[in-house]
Amino acid sequence: MSNAAFFDALWADHVAIAPQSAAIHALFAADNPVVINDHVAFRTFDTGPLSLARLETRLFDLGYRRHAPYSFPDKHLSAWGYVPADPDDPLVFLSELHVGALSSAAQALVTPIIDAIDPALASTPDVFLAGRVWPAISYGDYRMLAQESEYAGWLAALGLHANHFTVAVHRLHTPTTLEAVVQQVRTAGFAVNNAGGAIKGTPAELLEQAATLADRQPVSFAGGETHVVPTCYYEFARRYPDIDGRLYQGFVAASANRIFESTDRGHRT
Repeated sequence: MSNAAFFDALWADHVAIAPQSAAIHALFAADNPVVINDHVAFRTFDTGPLSLARLETRLFDLGYRRHAPYSFPDKHLSAWGYVPADPDDPLVFLSELHVGALSSAAQALVTPIIDAIDPALASTPDVFLAGRVWPAISYGDYRMLAQESEYAGWLAALGLHANHFTVAVHRLHTPTTLEAVVQQVRTAGFAVNNAGGAIKGTPAELLEQAATLADRQPVSFAGGETHVVPTCYYEFARRYPDIDGRLYQGFVAASANRIFESTDRGHRT
């Protein structure tokens, strides 16, 4: 699979559970000859066949290399950023949940999920759009997990998807500021993640970010139940050049920590 085909497949999978992303992309595509994807992000567990160490080998296969690590102790997460061999490909942000840091009750819910994963699943890049590759958990268990870790609840219910794509604002013809992008998104009727402010990061940090709140779509749970839960979202990033004139390729941990909250259940009921 070529990198272009891989990201096309990721996008198709993403918008199937987050149709707002397709609508917002069209909003900017109407005024720009091309809308560049700055980065995509994935979530996983830190143990088992789908740990970050297993999944990143598939990124290496696509020509990516590690760039910088990130830590989010308050959410029991860590992550790496990855840069592509081809500068026209998006950056990748891969995070993992520290299962051992969860309560014993939460671990008891997560362990059967990990045990049910096929060890051979991570043999191709298709794993990143595999979705939920374990039996559906009950809605009650989902709520219990999410009460302790929104990330854990989301991952248990949805599995592997690109949880967000990102408009590269610095490569738009119009609008050219993140403030204008956020206003356009709001005017179109989409809710924005205001955790820590609508715009996270500063030009001095070489990266400004904003994001919508996650779409909400029906998801199947055990026992034949279906409930509407947060799925995925769309992000907007404006990167700035460093003192050597090179566009910043990393992420800002404090900003990313609040961007994670785009999938929290408490934003809307």
